[in-house]
Amino acid sequence: MKLFDVYPLFDITPVRGEGVYLYDDKGEQYMDLYGGHAVISIGHSHPHYVSLLGEQLRQIGFYSNSVKIPQQQELADRLGALSGYDDYSLFLCNSGAEANENALKLASFQNGRKKVIAFEGSFHGRTSLAVAATHDPSIQAAINENSNIIFLPWNDEDDLIAAMSTEISAVIIEGIQGVGGVHVPSVSFLKLLRELCDQHGASLILDEIQSGYGRSGHFFAHQHADIRADIVTMAKGMGNGFPIGGVLIGPGYKARHGLLGTTFGGNYLACAAAIAVLDVMKEESLIANAAGVGAYLIDQIKALQGVKQVRGMGLMIGIELDGPCAPLRRKLLEEHHIFTGTSSNKNTLRVLPPLTMTKNQADIFLDALSSCLKLTPVNI
Repeated sequence: MKLFDVYPLFDITPVRGEGVYLYDDKGEQYMDLYGGHAVISIGHSHPHYVSLLGEQLRQIGFYSNSVKIPQQQELADRLGALSGYDDYSLFLCNSGAEANENALKLASFQNGRKKVIAFEGSFHGRTSLAVAATHDPSIQAAINENSNIIFLPWNDEDDLIAAMSTEISAVIIEGIQGVGGVHVPSVSFLKLLRELCDQHGASLILDEIQSGYGRSGHFFAHQHADIRADIVTMAKGMGNGFPIGGVLIGPGYKARHGLLGTTFGGNYLACAAAIAVLDVMKEESLIANAAGVGAYLIDQIKALQGVKQVRGMGLMIGIELDGPCAPLRRKLLEEHHIFTGTSSNKNTLRVLPPLTMTKNQADIFLDALSSCLKLTPVNI
């Protein structure tokens, strides 16, 4: 049997990870500044993470949500305390797309409406409604086409005011656009969103799947604007590589049996992974570290020749060039053994390292980046 060939692959086979580093089957070391799409939050194979998962697996790995799983409440308590959303409820699932599907469904259950506002450049997942709210027709099959989704320009307050009405069920927006090229919503735009959703009875959904869990220097990126969402979706860094997603649900949304459901969501191992992540984030002050190292990186990258623009917050950074970034990305990987990422904006390189990244490690990347940028695009 063949694998279904949908992924372009590097000819590299990682067999071990430690902190910000990967090691391949030939013994070569790579610096991982992409973390598998911002998934690796506390570093590869963190000892506390490995220990908690191992201990849990030796006891019990899985049972369904038809029984009490105390680890779910333990996770909810720790997440509420660290995120500042302790008065919200938690629904656990398996991925970011699934979290967004449930969030959009909850909003519609709440107000009985169908229309959803999303934004140009957005990425919310590849499942049915999540991909319909994703601004990329190339990944939408005909069956995903949905006339209830309204796409608006990013950060355009006038268009937002004109589009809002009592027909809108929800507005879904990323705390920082990831796949779209690391675009940060303005504080005034997020505050206006909050005001308009309150005015029209719509749910404000903050997709923090990539930008959440400390990556921006706050627990959630939208907290830089000092607003609260009605519903927050999470995944990526939540489990440091173990599949888990979650939905934080405001106090005004009432649960009933059967309203939402999942087979694997909130299983013992997923909860152990997520608890370990929160433990390490708190004990090692990783949110503050992301803020500090990220600010240093952004300032230093801005000073490099060949960089058109630097966007982002914390350790979620987009580096825009005057031309395609693919040659630069390839040179960083092949000659300096540094993993980075691309985006739907082909000129933007994404940098999404573990939140454990040190200033010394940042300097290694800066030296490599500077070296590569000194070459002409033809020679890269």
